[in-house]
Amino acid sequence: MIEQIDRMEINLTFKPKSPIIIEGFPGLGFVGTIATEYLVEKLNAKPIGYVWSEEMPPIATIHHNRLRHIFEIFYVKEKNLVLMHALSGVKGMEWKLADVVMKIAGQLKAKEMISLEGVGSPFGNPMARTFYYSNSPACEKKLAALKGPEKLTEGMIVGVTGAIMEKSIGSIKSSFIFAETHTNMPDSHAAAALIEVLNKYIGLKVDTKPLLSEAKNVEAKLKELMQKSKETKQIKDKKDISYLG
Repeated sequence: MIEQIDRMEINLTFKPKSPIIIEGFPGLGFVGTIATEYLVEKLNAKPIGYVWSEEMPPIATIHHNRLRHIFEIFYVKEKNLVLMHALSGVKGMEWKLADVVMKIAGQLKAKEMISLEGVGSPFGNPMARTFYYSNSPACEKKLAALKGPEKLTEGMIVGVTGAIMEKSIGSIKSSFIFAETHTNMPDSHAAAALIEVLNKYIGLKVDTKPLLSEAKNVEAKLKELMQKSKETKQIKDKKDISYLG
């Protein structure tokens, strides 16, 4: 089934009923992208759709002999869990993507939406601190009872996650889990810290040790993707300028 919203095409082959949705976009430290990618693999999530737009960079990636989309949607049947995973190329589309996420969450009547994101830290500590924020008193109480994450009382959230925070007010039950990161480069340690919070919060039981041991490979692949996306945007910008001339 294909739907359109603000020139964004939503392709869903299956619509789970009342799932928990976990989304990760390429924000600070790429922690949301790394965490959701890892969850897709470790939970053996199945693809159920993707989001496409002409505004996205024309980059195709092959992983495990399968074409991957820049913004893909997966499902873990055993846990009734939907994973929204974005690889790259979302700059300038933050509000549109937030609208798409909220639309899908509404259609699926999501039990809860959980956003994963990085927050800046001046320290190079590999043991990243974690934080939480929720628009649901019940979810906030549950998060507060966990050992580890602290309530985020001050901060500025930008990008797709910031847009989702704004859009989710008074609508979808939404929780936001943040990991401290000291770099704009891919940070697997911070991503692992997010997954550890999810393990406690919704009982995922995902081992993060392999993520940490494979950190260099994961980060190198994402750096390459970031560079390709940057180069593609530069080429497009040059073409746009030449048209104006």
